[in-house]
Amino acid sequence: MTKKELSILLSRLRIFDKTEMMLEQHPTDSEIAGEVLWNAYMQGDVEGKVIADLGCGTGVLGLGASLLGAQKVFLVDIDAEAVELAIQNKTFLEQETGNRLNAIFSAGDIAVFDEKVDVVIMNPPFGTKNKNIDTLFLLKAMDLANVIYSFHKASTKDYINQLISESKFETTHYFEYDFPLKKSMPHHTKKIERIKVGLWRTRKK
Repeated sequence: MTKKELSILLSRLRIFDKTEMMLEQHPTDSEIAGEVLWNAYMQGDVEGKVIADLGCGTGVLGLGASLLGAQKVFLVDIDAEAVELAIQNKTFLEQETGNRLNAIFSAGDIAVFDEKVDVVIMNPPFGTKNKNIDTLFLLKAMDLANVIYSFHKASTKDYINQLISESKFETTHYFEYDFPLKKSMPHHTKKIERIKVGLWRTRKK
């Protein structure tokens, strides 16, 4: 599978019909997801690995990792409807590719998820509506894995860097993206608004 083929498949996945504002449910753009997953694959962080997608939403990151040969992927989200959509997306991808994806779904709080994994790949809530939720996600990921890929608002870069350093992790790669947020909530005024989002790859020292 090429990076282009991956992004095209991910673009065909179902996304939220309606979003829950307090959960900050912003679908991960398929092209950005494809690029991040492909880079992770090239780093040796996907194929044959056990991966967790925390706050998985409709599953674009976790299922994308599964497409690229992850041994097993855990997809966790507190919203049962989102998990149901992720399950439907798994079925769609299996039908499209003819391959069985080893994906395990969990509808519940990430606080009670305790499976140790090789890598966490996640797009957690940014903490705009639920203060410090991004911190909780990152600390949880650090408890589960030695390698983490995580999206956060670029404006919080100094804070995230400090948190990583204090947690005995180190940043090996950092990328910035113009994240497209489609109009999906009452307070959105533009059809598509773009915000600067950073992607951190961190590993335990």
